Parts: sequence; structure tokens; C-alpha cells
Amino acid sequence: MAKILAVDDSASMRQMVSFTLKAAGHTVMDAEDGNQALNIAKTQSFDLVLTDVNMPIMDGLTLTKELRTLADYRFTPILILTTEAGKDKKQEGRAAGATGWLVKPFNPDQLLATIKKVLD
Repeated sequence: MAKILAVDDSASMRQMVSFTLKAAGHTVMDAEDGNQALNIAKTQSFDLVLTDVNMPIMDGLTLTKELRTLADYRFTPILILTTEAGKDKKQEGRAAGATGWLVKPFNPDQLLATIKKVLD
């Protein structure tokens, strides 16, 4: 299964995402903001990054842009999981290099199906 970096400033959201992914057999490491996630990503590789948009210190779109500058993450799937559902934000996400966009609250089956699709 995949090694996934889950990034969200909400501890309860990180727990729900982590529980869902681990139950499906994935290995999960989490981070509470984009800066912490970027530092982790520079020291180890992941098969997929799942990030919120609105976080302190570094938001998810900036994290996505920063990850895309790293050779190890140029083609790694990056999924945005956020409450933001507007077309403009989604366009910003695509421009930053996001692979896909999921809206909270998330459906565990939909999350797992999307992850499976982008990893295949």
C-alpha cells in the first residue's frame, strides 16, 4: 500500500484521515501545517500528499507549489482536502500543481477511491 503524508491544522481531521487511510492498509505520517510537511517531505519520500488549504504558517497551495519544486515530488500525486469548494480556489490548486480536489466533510469511500485512482 501507499506511504501518505496527511497535512491539516485540525487534530481531529488528521485523526479521521489517518484512521481511514490506515484502515485501508496505508502508512500515514501527518503534519499540522505546510511548513512542517515540507520539512518532513525533504527528509523522506511519500507516494501521495493529502493537504488542507487553510493552515497557519504555510497554506496547502503554497505547500503544493513548494513540493513541485523538489525533484522527488515533481510527479507525486497531491490531493487537496478542504472546505473550499469555489471554482477560483480549485483553479489556484490546479495552477499550484494539485492532482485533485476533495471537499470536507469527506466520505471515506470517496477518499480511498480517489487515492486509488491517482496511485494506479
